[in-house]
Amino acid sequence: MEDTIKSNKTLRCLVVDDEPIVREGMVDLINNVDFLSVAGTCAYAMEAITFLQANPVDLLFLDVNMPYLSGLDMLETLEKPPLTILTTAYSEYALEGFRLQVVDYLLKPITFKRFYQAALKAQQTFQERELAQNATKENQSPFLYVKQNDGFQKIIWNDILYVESMENYVKIIFADKQLIAHQTMTSIEEMLPKDAFFKIHKSFLVNIYHIDSINGGRIFVGNHELPLSRHRKDELLQSVVYKNLIGR
Repeated sequence: MEDTIKSNKTLRCLVVDDEPIVREGMVDLINNVDFLSVAGTCAYAMEAITFLQANPVDLLFLDVNMPYLSGLDMLETLEKPPLTILTTAYSEYALEGFRLQVVDYLLKPITFKRFYQAALKAQQTFQERELAQNATKENQSPFLYVKQNDGFQKIIWNDILYVESMENYVKIIFADKQLIAHQTMTSIEEMLPKDAFFKIHKSFLVNIYHIDSINGGRIFVGNHELPLSRHRKDELLQSVVYKNLIGR
């Protein structure tokens, strides 16, 4: 095994795989990277869901093919999943993994070099998330900057209608324009004020001040029609609509 990698921040990892020998191999890989530590191991998705409810985890190494509930199905059930790296012997799940905004996708058998590359991506994503959280702890700035080619475009967050996830990019929609930024949905969500923006779907973050109407599983913002996921609808109604409802 290569030399242990040095870093100041340790990410707590959960390994989920139904094969004992694979779990042991993943633990060995994690133990050889100094900015990773093993928080636990689970053989099945349901066991992992229970573990996540009771234990802080920063990074999930998740097998796709498992009995009863697949890794992808498990991710769909988590409201706020930790950073996730998928592990599988089958390459056809890569596109689905990107849709679920996973950090990386490792094909078995996993080499240390490939594992370390994925771990570095997870560390970078985690650090970006931490910076975004720290930036919003004090006063929320009324504006942000979006990198565009060789320059930076200033935007007023209140002018944003909604944000749409596009794998490792986001599309920021305004009434008169749209901008593409190399940013994850999670990181931009943490940069925007939480009392103004609501995640209505895994791929959509909407400015509640620009919502015109809600009808069934759809939200209308200007001339845009957006999907409202079933498990987010109740929270939106409780936290936004019912508090400002006339004529109950």
